Amino acid sequence: MDKIKMTTPLVEMDGDEMTRILWQQIKDELILPFVDLKTEYYDLGLPVRDETSDQITKDAGEAIKKYGVGVKCATITPNAQRMDEYKLHEMWKSPNGTIRAILDGTVFRAPITIDKISPVVKNWKKPITVARHAYGDLYKGTEYRVPEKGQAKLSFKGENGDAFDEVIYDFECPGIIQGIYNKDSSIESFAHSCFKYAIETKQDLWFSAKDTISKKYDMRFRDVFQEVYETTYKEEFDKLGLTYFYTLIDDAIARVIRSEGGFIWALKNYDGDVMSDLVSTAFGSLAMMTSVLCSPDGNFEFEAAHGTVTRHYYKYLEGEETSTNPMATIFAWSGALKKRGELDGLKELEVFGEKLEEACIDTLNEGIMTKDLVGLVEDGSATAVLTKDFIAAIRERLEKKLA
Repeated sequence: MDKIKMTTPLVEMDGDEMTRILWQQIKDELILPFVDLKTEYYDLGLPVRDETSDQITKDAGEAIKKYGVGVKCATITPNAQRMDEYKLHEMWKSPNGTIRAILDGTVFRAPITIDKISPVVKNWKKPITVARHAYGDLYKGTEYRVPEKGQAKLSFKGENGDAFDEVIYDFECPGIIQGIYNKDSSIESFAHSCFKYAIETKQDLWFSAKDTISKKYDMRFRDVFQEVYETTYKEEFDKLGLTYFYTLIDDAIARVIRSEGGFIWALKNYDGDVMSDLVSTAFGSLAMMTSVLCSPDGNFEFEAAHGTVTRHYYKYLEGEETSTNPMATIFAWSGALKKRGELDGLKELEVFGEKLEEACIDTLNEGIMTKDLVGLVEDGSATAVLTKDFIAAIRERLEKKLA
């Protein structure tokens, strides 16, 4: 059959380790045979980020603003061990954090569910969508290793003369300090994104933070959400029979576990990072979750919301075949292609993305899956296969759907 044509490029951001290997396999087997793929390519592998002083990450973020849709592979955020392993010039910040700071917006993450695997939480009947704020906080924080006895202060000097100067702590010994920030415009964008998504998907919206402890920082998030809800969305929520409420994050966790699912859980940046991993794992696997950043400007970045699968990569380097789950990476590609098709009016490209996802789900429900999922199957049999065989099985089903 003729390949599906594209008119506008996707911003393609390659990554690290085992997910980089999966990235190429997915392109070669599931996309390039069917789509005349147009991308603007950025290699965000750690060596290239180091060579360019991380400029390539910033360039990729700006490219998404230009073209509107990006798809990103998992990348390494270096720590001290990675500094030594890769001989880095600097301990570069999270590339996801850098790109999200450029785009702003909200990351929506939802589990990929299949009939053969039940959630660990037995009363969960519907997927839980985690809406994660994608700006500031720890990911743009300023840190300092306090080397000696001394005084740490938090200060602010405003353009109009407002000033703040307060002691954080009088250190009697070495320690650490960290400064984080956020801004009203980004918090407001976060709130609007969450309420709009709730209305579009007809789901209740929960927001949780810790304003009893963080009486100004987290309280600002709570106040903005309430203001945006009451002034803009309350009438529509009432009309649709939807509920919005705020609760402390510790109370929210208890509510989430007792719930049946089927709602949106809005969280600050770090909270959303952790809780989306919890939700995806409880539904099955970190590799079974979709993740898309939606910016206020109408830009979209689709990604695999898990790590680079380092352990499998080391086995791969030793010549060993692995059973690595590529689902999240495949769904990043399918999501980006569907959105590109939607924005460009290319129905055929949208349908291809949908059929690729259907082929994945069919393969899993027929009991062909990677090793991480086999032990979770309660109903029926399943066979663990190598990654290449799993992708081949998906391609077989995809070809039938496209015939």
